[in-house]
Amino acid sequence: MRNRVLDVAEASFQERGYHASSIGDLMAAAGVTGGALHHHFPTKKALALAVIEERVAATVEETWIAPVRAAGSAREGIRAVFETVAAELEQQGFVRGCPLNNLAHELSLADPDFRAALAGIFAAWRQAIAGKVRTDQQAGREQDTDPGRFAALAVAAYSGAMSMAKTAQDAGPLRDCLAELERRTDSAASSLGRAGAKRRRRVLLRPGKP
Repeated sequence: MRNRVLDVAEASFQERGYHASSIGDLMAAAGVTGGALHHHFPTKKALALAVIEERVAATVEETWIAPVRAAGSAREGIRAVFETVAAELEQQGFVRGCPLNNLAHELSLADPDFRAALAGIFAAWRQAIAGKVRTDQQAGREQDTDPGRFAALAVAAYSGAMSMAKTAQDAGPLRDCLAELERRTDSAASSLGRAGAKRRRRVLLRPGKP
């Protein structure tokens, strides 16, 4: 029953918003009595915190953290997530938005407990990407990349793209952001390659030559 209530609350908070979802509506949709609901969730706030900590965090883990950690590199993982999510949105034909983003927009200023719970998920998301970049650096890649800033860019690009995709009901912004991120990655790699070539030429000059 607890899981059923969480399912109903999660769906309602995403589709209608926390403030527009009444306890009465949630009880009716879950098919539970007030006493049964309050046994597990004494308040609506307690229910929302459970949704954030158990469902939204799990979604970010499944959608982002696990794929990035399993990927060959941070950039490969990020590319895969953007492509997978865009394809899923195009297949289902509508965009609800990022579950974390949706609640962050509505609740971050409403209550410090909500803000802390949501910030914790964002922090774990960024830490996972930054950690993958550090792993790449240990393997000799991404030497000029700041892990924390790169993670912030990836999360911000995805969050913003999902907000635009939700507004337009079109996955296009995700593909646009991915294309630009990859263009900049290719451009940076090319620049580094040219710089490396110049350094090699200098190294190969004979002593006494400018």
